[in-house]
Formats: sequence, structure tokens, C-alpha cells
Amino acid sequence: MELEVGMAQPELMDVEAVQKALNRSRASVYRYANTDPQELNSPYDPKRLNPELRLNPNDPLLFHPNEVARFAKDVLGIRQVTIEVQESAQNASLEVLRAILAELKSIHQLLKSQSSNVNS
Repeated sequence: MELEVGMAQPELMDVEAVQKALNRSRASVYRYANTDPQELNSPYDPKRLNPELRLNPNDPLLFHPNEVARFAKDVLGIRQVTIEVQESAQNASLEVLRAILAELKSIHQLLKSQSSNVNS
């Protein structure tokens, strides 16, 4: 079995991406994950799938592709592991968010210039 890891984000994988890459159920991914309800960031465990550090207990679990590959090889016994990193395609939502950000920056600059004119 060959494992291919394709990602929407170039750095980290969410639970759905890990589920798809490992061809396991969502519940299995949560069982594999090295998490503890009493502890925000559990110490590294070579027999578990170790998520990236979180700052808040409500933050989603994210996994580095190398960790997913290590877990697949060392724990699940998948012999050949291929990591494939894909940039996310531009989509309409991202374009709208960028336009909103540009508009907010221009509004900020306008307010800043008006504020400095009032103080002069």
C-alpha cells in the first residue's frame, strides 16, 4: 500500500486530510492522536500520531505531514510512504477576502491621515 499525502495547506494537515491519507475513519484518527483531555499538549509518544502544539484547547488538531508519514510507516506498517504537498488553488472566497483586506487597509490609512490632520 502506498500512502500519498495531499494537502490544501502547504504546512499542516487537519483531521480530514489525515483520515483521507491513511484511509481510516475519522474516529480512528482521533484514537491514533496523542491527546489527553486533561493536558493541552501531551508529551511526544512514538506509538501515537502526535499533533502540532496548540495554544487553546478549542484549536483544531493539526498534523505535520512528516509526522503522518512517520506514523504510517512505524505504527501502521505502511511500507511505501509518499508525501505530496500541493498548494491550494485560488478560489472565489480567497479573492473576496483579499479584496476586503485591501479595502480595510485603505480605510485604515484614510482614518490615520484624517486623525493626523485633526491633531495638527
